[in-house]
Amino acid sequence: MALLKDSDRKQLIKEFENLQEPVKIMLFTQEMECQYCTETRQIAAEIAELSDKITVEVYDFVKDKEVAEHYEIDKIPAMALTKGGDNPKDYGIRLFGIPSGYEFSTLIEDILMISSGDSGLSAETRSTVAQLTKPLHLQVFVTPACPYCPRAVILAHRLAFESDMVRGDMVEAIEFPHLSNKYQVQGVPRTVINENTFMEGAAPEQMLMEKVKAALAN
Repeated sequence: MALLKDSDRKQLIKEFENLQEPVKIMLFTQEMECQYCTETRQIAAEIAELSDKITVEVYDFVKDKEVAEHYEIDKIPAMALTKGGDNPKDYGIRLFGIPSGYEFSTLIEDILMISSGDSGLSAETRSTVAQLTKPLHLQVFVTPACPYCPRAVILAHRLAFESDMVRGDMVEAIEFPHLSNKYQVQGVPRTVINENTFMEGAAPEQMLMEKVKAALAN
C-alpha cells in the first residue's frame, strides 16, 4: 500500500520537473528492521519513483558498518542526503527517524535545495559560515506533529549545505528517547549546538547565528 496520496504524488511530480542536479538518498536500515525503518524505506522509494533525478541507495547499518561510520550514522532509520551523479558531494545533511507528518516537507525542501545548488541563506550568514574555523554540529529535535519544526531543521540543513564545517541533523525526539533525555528535550523544536548551547523554537536565521557564535566561543 502506497504511503503517498495520489494528490501528493501529482504535486511532487510537478515540483520535481525543475530539478537540476541529481540527488541521492542514502538510506540506512538493517536486516531486522527497526521501528519505522520499513516506512522510511518506503517513503524514500516512493519519492525516487517520481523523478529520474532522485536515486536511493540502501545500506545495512550492521553489514555496511564502514559506510555508516564514514557518514557518521549512529542510529536508524537514517538518511544522508547528498548530491548524486558524476560529481557526488556529501553536505552533512542528515535525517534520523522517519520524515513523516510535517517533517515530510523537510525532506522535499532538502531535495529541492541540493538539486538547485543554492542554500538560500542571506549574504551575511553565508559570509559568517565561510569564515568558520571550528566544526559546527546542529541537532534539531522534532516530532512529526510539530508545525514549526521543519523551519528549524531546514535552517540547520541550509547551513550544512553552505559549509563543509557544518553538519545538520534532524532527530525525531520520540524515536530516540535516550537522546531526548540526554539533551533535556521537553518541547520541540529544540536545537542543540555543539553539545553546549541550546535554542528553543524555530528561530529566525539571524537569531540562530547569534547562538552559533556563542557556541563556537565556548
